[in-house]
Amino acid sequence: MLWHRRAATGLALAGALALSGCADNAATASKPTSAAKGGSDSALKEPDVNGDGKVVVGVLSPGDINDHGYYQSFVDSAEAFAKEKGWTIIKRGSVPPSDALTAARAMCQQNVDLVALGASELKTATPASEEPVCSKTVWYLPSSSDTDVHPRVLLSADDPNQSLLAAGYAAGLKMKAAGYTKAGFITGNKADFSVNAATAFLAGIREVVPKATMTSTYTGDFNDSAKAKEATQAQISQGIKVIYPYLGGATDAAAQMANEGGALTLTPGTDRCDSTSPKYDISVIFSPGDYFRAALEEFAKDNLKMGTTRVWKLGVDPYPTVKICRPEGDEAKQLDQFMNKIGTDKIDPAAEVKRLG
Repeated sequence: MLWHRRAATGLALAGALALSGCADNAATASKPTSAAKGGSDSALKEPDVNGDGKVVVGVLSPGDINDHGYYQSFVDSAEAFAKEKGWTIIKRGSVPPSDALTAARAMCQQNVDLVALGASELKTATPASEEPVCSKTVWYLPSSSDTDVHPRVLLSADDPNQSLLAAGYAAGLKMKAAGYTKAGFITGNKADFSVNAATAFLAGIREVVPKATMTSTYTGDFNDSAKAKEATQAQISQGIKVIYPYLGGATDAAAQMANEGGALTLTPGTDRCDSTSPKYDISVIFSPGDYFRAALEEFAKDNLKMGTTRVWKLGVDPYPTVKICRPEGDEAKQLDQFMNKIGTDKIDPAAEVKRLG
């Protein structure tokens, strides 16, 4: 799921890697802008935390780690960096939150140095970080607003209102140029994070097209392509010309249907501007893989600060950000100016969402 999966509200190993564990779903930067109090256990030296002469990173994800999007980006970052360093990766996707604690304990038993949880849905695993079985590990977790700080866990966070408001603003620029007033939002479960995402997206559109309307569809499943295609077709039949598939594994199926129906579409987390099948018009980039890569770089230097929260800000840090894939006129300039205003606090995303959403 997204909304940082991100927050309360958005993630195949190369042959040169020394692989262990299963490789399928069944088994398989800039300076911090804020931080909570805390620090690393001085007895744990990164990256070979357990001192066995090798570095092993264990990745657990709640989603499909072959989804070509949000969840896969997290694993791809781990594999790319591990290849550079000669580290080993153990990965497992599609971990239900109810099994997260057990899965984390099992990961620790495989002598991993770093336990990386791919999304905040798996925060129920973090108590294991303070158990004997995981005493020689450090942890990384994309944070949600209600995630507790643990002494051996680095939290990585952003404000979803920022990127979703900017996504809507970018969509609004395209809608205004084409004379469109109807937008669509398709996601999985109807939960606080998905409802909030839709609200922020609409608010961003209304920054440019004040009378815009939006239809939100909750399919109940972020990865069911059939449901996503059905929802997309239904929105197209209503004359909707901009559709945001805020999904997981079903993203491409929805985007392909939107392409066929002549609707503009956006990505939920990754840069897909180079994709031709399906084609995306706007990349909304809050990929957990980008954040994780920065954390791994610090981990390699024995500088990953446990018990802290790394907060990323749109308009200040490289990520999150939004990109119009094929901008016309001064669209790119207008979008950059809007994001810079968020970065310099001239625009308060929460206030704008409340006012326009």
